[in-house]
Order: sequence, then structure tokens, then C-alpha cells
Amino acid sequence: MEDRKRFILFTIIKEHIRSKIPVGSNVLVEKYNLEISPATVRNIMADLENDDLIIQPYTSAGRIPTEKAFRFYVNSFFPELGDDNIGKVLKKKEANELSSSLKDLDEFGFKKTAKLIADISDSAVFWAFNQNNLYYTGISNLLKQPEFHQTGSILDISIVIDQMDEIINDIFEDTQMKTSVLIGSSNPFGDFCSTVLSKYKIGKKKGLFGILGPLRMDYEKNVSLVNYIFNKINK
Repeated sequence: MEDRKRFILFTIIKEHIRSKIPVGSNVLVEKYNLEISPATVRNIMADLENDDLIIQPYTSAGRIPTEKAFRFYVNSFFPELGDDNIGKVLKKKEANELSSSLKDLDEFGFKKTAKLIADISDSAVFWAFNQNNLYYTGISNLLKQPEFHQTGSILDISIVIDQMDEIINDIFEDTQMKTSVLIGSSNPFGDFCSTVLSKYKIGKKKGLFGILGPLRMDYEKNVSLVNYIFNKINK
């Protein structure tokens, strides 16, 4: 993908993640001080639509990224994003609290960590201590996201909650001991959301934790969080 087209796509993605609403050409030009006209941006956006990377959710709206776009975006930074990125995506107080919560590598410490992650990521967090002991928190964070305000979406979230034990049980053994990003159709929790997760091992005990949010989740922050926690546990 040519640099300008890639830049416009990534700017749309970042602005949509931040604003939670469709992004228009005028917003991009004015907010990001682009040295190109709104008409030029619209032409690039038309190309991105033809490539199935953005869509117009309704008439007269701006554009939102597709699942394909989020995959392309995550793949652009995922291999290089280590836990040393945590200082770039978290406030100092948040990073200190997270580090403190991980001093106790036991169920109590992990539950405390899960609550912190839910607050920081504004998403839901699940933590499986071995295969049959599941804890989750932050479900209200999911329900307040604009994507999930419609009745059908609320029903989808309710089904996920009801089936979470079964889903975790199904993916536990196959999940690798590294950070994985499961977007949309590849996400066992539902194609309407995404998950960043990892499995770890302490002695003979295995665990699995992850962040569950909308397709519009802040992938850079959430991948950094999961990488950081995984490396702290497995140091």
C-alpha cells in the first residue's frame, strides 16, 4: 500500500478508536493538519472503500474501518510491540498500580490485576486459573460501548457471558503461550468483538487471561498490556 493511502487509513482507524464515531474527510484534514484537500482525502477514502478497508455505516456519515482494516493495522505493529511499550500507552500512576498488583502471582493478585486492566482498557477482562476456574470483570464496560447499545448487540454480549466458561474451555489447550489478537470472525467470543489474550504457566499450573472489547478497541494499548502482564508472570 502506498504511504499516503496507508497514512489516511491508519489515521481513520486511530480517530475512530478515539472518537467512537464515523470519521469524515473534513475532520481528518482539519484535526490532523493534512496538507491535502478534503476532496483528495475523499478520493483516497473511495479507494479504501473499494479495497474493503472502510465502509460508510449509513448515508451522509463518515467512514469506519472494517475487520480487514483492523487486521492490517494490528499486523503493522504487532511483531515489534513488546512490554517496554507500556510506558507509552499508560499514565505513570496506572503503570505503577499494574506493577504493584503483579507482585503477588496468585489468584488474589491476578483478580486485582484483572480489575485494573478492565479500568485501564475500558473493556471486559477474563482470567482462567487452570481450565475450570474462571473470573471475569468489566462487563459493564462492554455494555456502555456505542456498538453494543442496540438490543441485538446486548443479546450477543449476554450470550457471550452465559457461554464464557464453555468458550474458555474450548480454547484453553490450543491457546499458545504468547500474546494473540483475535479479531472479528476469528474471535471465539463472537464476530462483533475482538480479544487480546495469552496463556501462561507457573510451576505446573496454567492460566489464561485476556481483554474482550469491540472491534474498535485500542489494540496498541491492549496488546501492550497483555504483553507486559505475560512477561511479568513469566519472568
